[in-house]
Amino acid sequence: MNKTVLLVDDDLFQLKLYEKLLQNNGYTCRIALSVDEAEIILNDYDIPDLIISDYEMPDKNGFEFRKRLLKNNLLKNVPFLFLTSVNDEHFIQQGLDLKAIDYMAKDVPPMRILSKINNLMLAVREHYERSLSELKGIAEKLSLRNIPKTAPQLKNFQLQYFNQSYQDQPGGDFIDFIQINDRYTFVILGDVMGKKWGAWFFSFSYLSYVRSAIRLCVFDGDFSLSTILQKLNRVVYADEFLADIFSTISIVLIDDEKSTLCYAGAGDLPLLKYDSQENSIVAFQSDGILLGFSEAAKYSDLEIKIQDTDEVFLVTDGMIDFEIDGEKKSNMELFKNKLNTLKEKRHPTEEIVSHLFNKHTSQVDDCSIIIIKRTPNEVN
Repeated sequence: MNKTVLLVDDDLFQLKLYEKLLQNNGYTCRIALSVDEAEIILNDYDIPDLIISDYEMPDKNGFEFRKRLLKNNLLKNVPFLFLTSVNDEHFIQQGLDLKAIDYMAKDVPPMRILSKINNLMLAVREHYERSLSELKGIAEKLSLRNIPKTAPQLKNFQLQYFNQSYQDQPGGDFIDFIQINDRYTFVILGDVMGKKWGAWFFSFSYLSYVRSAIRLCVFDGDFSLSTILQKLNRVVYADEFLADIFSTISIVLIDDEKSTLCYAGAGDLPLLKYDSQENSIVAFQSDGILLGFSEAAKYSDLEIKIQDTDEVFLVTDGMIDFEIDGEKKSNMELFKNKLNTLKEKRHPTEEIVSHLFNKHTSQVDDCSIIIIKRTPNEVN
């Protein structure tokens, strides 16, 4: 869990004082001089782990701010702490009645303020971990899984995958392998757009639809990925439960008999192929839009020619995201160049993945990668 705090106070000196105190003790801080500024920050950045707001401010005060947050489903459960220079039981009770977790007087010594915030964050963390453990336990009992335990063994290809959720929270990335028979295997990588646990819940619905669409098309003898995606998109678009919830997806069909690959995608990052003969990375960009975004979406199949020792990489956007000065950035070219450099140096797959993930000290999203490697003929 992050240690991100939003500080709201019309007193700039007070804001800077708290900001410096918290930053020196490992917190990331965003500051706002008014409720309007705070709401802009909440719209533009990830949801903070704690909001600390003054009671008394011009225009909209802290009580009005808290009431507005309670009407927002995304923000109403963010821990909220009132800051006050008024030691009045009526004010304090009014704040607690608005489901604030506590209040704090401005004249308290800085280290006591820090201790209170640390204790609050620790309590939130413990509650989060208990809830997360319970959710994971329920998911296991219901056999709900958006990342498989193993990849199938193929004759002419090797399949490897790696996933690291953001700060060990359940994430929206999903991976699946659907082996129809000894010849055909579908490889699926998706990313549900959403915040924290929400994306994780919806990923199960998406996976269920993906599996059904593939099976129904295969039963009809249709292995076209564009047809599968079109049918999948229509069902997702019509599902009220998934209204305003969108997902990217990459699908690769492996023909293990002919040693060929076919690829189609919806709003996904380009498929990357390492050409072992040219010793370079080639990108293949799908033309399909996000699943559920438009009922009339069109998708196309791309044939990927793959030779011995070539490799194909499917990635979610967490692999190309990073943070600079508190802002999230994405750079596909940077990722491609890094991958190409690792391949040029002939690092083994496990070492490449280790370099790409790099413990994700700057990870800002779920990270997933699937590697499809063509095995040399003499190995078969």
